[in-house]
Amino acid sequence: MSEEIQNPQPPKKPKKEHKPMGFWKTTLASMLGVVFAFIIFNILAFILMMGMVAAVSSMTKDTAIVGNNLFLKMDMTNTIAEHADEDDPTSLFSNDDAMGMDDILAAINGARDDSKISGIYLYLGSGSSADWAQSEEIRNALIDFKSSGKPVVAYADTYTQNALYLASVCDRISLHPAGMVEWRGIGGEVMFYKNLLDKLDVHIDLIRPQNNAYKSAGETYTMDHMSEANREQIRAYICSIWNHVVEQMAETRGIPADSLNAYADDLSAFIAEDAQARRLVDNLEFENGLKTFIKEKYDSKRMVSVTKYAKSIKKKESKDRIAIIYAEGNVVSGESDGFRKNVYGDDIAKALDKAAADKNVKAIVLRVNSPGGAVTASEIMTDAVMRAKKEKPLVVSMSGVAASAGYEISCNADCIVAQPTTITGSIGVFGTIPEIGDFLRNKLGITTDTVGTNRNSTGLSMMRPLSADARAMMQRNIEDFYKTFIGRVATGRNLKVEFVDSIARGRVWTGADALQIGLVDTLGGLYTAVSIAADKAGISDYTVKNYSVEKKWYDKLLNGDKTEEAKLRARINAIVPGYEDMYYWATMEPLQARLPYSIVIK
Repeated sequence: MSEEIQNPQPPKKPKKEHKPMGFWKTTLASMLGVVFAFIIFNILAFILMMGMVAAVSSMTKDTAIVGNNLFLKMDMTNTIAEHADEDDPTSLFSNDDAMGMDDILAAINGARDDSKISGIYLYLGSGSSADWAQSEEIRNALIDFKSSGKPVVAYADTYTQNALYLASVCDRISLHPAGMVEWRGIGGEVMFYKNLLDKLDVHIDLIRPQNNAYKSAGETYTMDHMSEANREQIRAYICSIWNHVVEQMAETRGIPADSLNAYADDLSAFIAEDAQARRLVDNLEFENGLKTFIKEKYDSKRMVSVTKYAKSIKKKESKDRIAIIYAEGNVVSGESDGFRKNVYGDDIAKALDKAAADKNVKAIVLRVNSPGGAVTASEIMTDAVMRAKKEKPLVVSMSGVAASAGYEISCNADCIVAQPTTITGSIGVFGTIPEIGDFLRNKLGITTDTVGTNRNSTGLSMMRPLSADARAMMQRNIEDFYKTFIGRVATGRNLKVEFVDSIARGRVWTGADALQIGLVDTLGGLYTAVSIAADKAGISDYTVKNYSVEKKWYDKLLNGDKTEEAKLRARINAIVPGYEDMYYWATMEPLQARLPYSIVIK
C-alpha cells in the first residue's frame, strides 16, 4: 500500500506581545482626555444655557394676564431701583427680586382703569425698601388709583415709619397680632471713625472751601462728634420731612397732628393693641386673615405681581418719544461693568448725546437718585446736559436724593421736579488725603525713603503729611471748583452768584425747602416731569422710552464673578455696619462733590 503523504500546515506565527504604555504616555493620554472632555462639556453647557436663555426670553414675551377679580400685589420688601432691567435673562440665575420705580408706577397707573384688576394688596413685611421720596411718589399713585373706586389694603409684621406712611392711604391696614408700629419720629445718627484711625496711626487731611462749613463730608474721619453746622442742617431737613409726613398722615388717617406727635414722643402706639386703639392700624390679624378677607369681600382668589403685570401692559407706540435716562447711585468716572449700581459719567453722557441726536426724541427726562461723587464725572455729565439742552427740552426728576454732584448735573435743566421729601442741595466740594506712614512704621514696621528730582516730587505721598505747596495747590483746586459749581447753579437757575453762595456752602435741603429758595421748580414725581417735558416739546401723543446705557446680558453672563463679588460685599455690609460706605470711601477719587454722609432715615 502506498502511504498518502499530507502537506504539512505552515507553522503559526507567534502572537506579537503588546507592551503596556509607559507611565508618562498613560498620564499624557489621560490628561488629553480630561482636557478634551472638559472642552466638550463646556461647549455643550454653553449651548444648553443659550438655549435656555432663548427659551425663557421667548416665554417672557407672552406676558398676557388672564382672569378677572385679580389683586395687584406690591411686595415692598423687595429691593427698589429707579429702573430694573426685568428683560435681562441673567436675572433668572440670581436671587435679586428688584422692582423698578418705573414698573411700580406703570402698574398702579395701568391697574386703575383695568377691569381685570379689583384692587391692590400692599405687602410690607418687616419694612419697606422705599425711601421717603419714593414712598411719597408711590403713595400719591395709590391715592390716584383709589379715585377709581377700587380698594387698597396693606399688611405688615412690623410697620416701620416710612412703611406706615405708605400704608396710611389704604382702606384696610392690617398688622400681625404680635407685631409693632415703629412710630417714634425721625432721627439722624452719624458714625465717626477718628478714634479708630488714631489707634491705627492713620491721619486724614480734610480740605474744603473756607466757607463750606456745612460740607461736613470727611468730618467722620477728622472729628468724634457732629459739628454745629452739620447738626443744624440735619435737624432742619429731618424736621422738614417729619412735619410733611405728619401733615399727610393726619389728613389720610383723620388723626390730629398733635396726637401723632404725642404718640411718637411717648412711644404709646408701638405695641400692636395700642396702635390699633390709636387708629394707626385697623386690624390685628395674620396675613392669611387679610387674604381671606380679600377673597370674601372682593371675590378675588388670585394675585399678580407688579413686575409681571407691568410687562403685560401694552405700551403705546408713537413716532414721537420722550427719552428717560436713569442716574442712580454714587457718581463715578468711566463706564459701567454692569454689576454695580452707580452713576457712570461716560455712560450718562453717551445716553444724553444719543437722545439729543435722535430725531424721534422730542424731549429728555433725567431721573436722578444720587448723593453725588467724583467731580470729574460730574463735570462730564453736566457738560452733556448743557449740550442736550440746546437740542431739545430737558427736565430733571429728582427721586430720594439728588445732592452735590447729583444736583450739579440737574441744575442746568429746563425744569427741576422734586418730591417734598427729596434730599437735595449740598452744593459744595471737598477732598480727603489719607496719611498712613505712621501706621506702616509703628504697627507693621514698614518704613520708606525717598528720592526725587524736585522739591515736591513726593509732596503728595500718603506716607507723610502734605507739603505746604501740595496743600496750597489742593486748596486752590477745591476753591476754584466751588466757584465753578455755584456759577453753574447761578446760570442754570437764573440766580445771582452771591445768592447761590449764601444757600450753598455744602448745605443740604429738602425738596420742599429747595422750592422756596429756587433750587427746584415744582413738586411732583416722574410722571409730573414727563408731562412737563411733553408740554415743553409741544407733543401730546408720545412713547416714553428708556435711553440709559445698559450692559448686554451676555456680557453679564460671561462675567459672573463680579456678581459674586457684589454679593460678598453685600453680606459683609449686613454684618459690618458701614462697610459698603468704607469700601466706597477707600476707592473714591480725591476730589468729591458728595453728601456729607450716607443717609438712612426711617
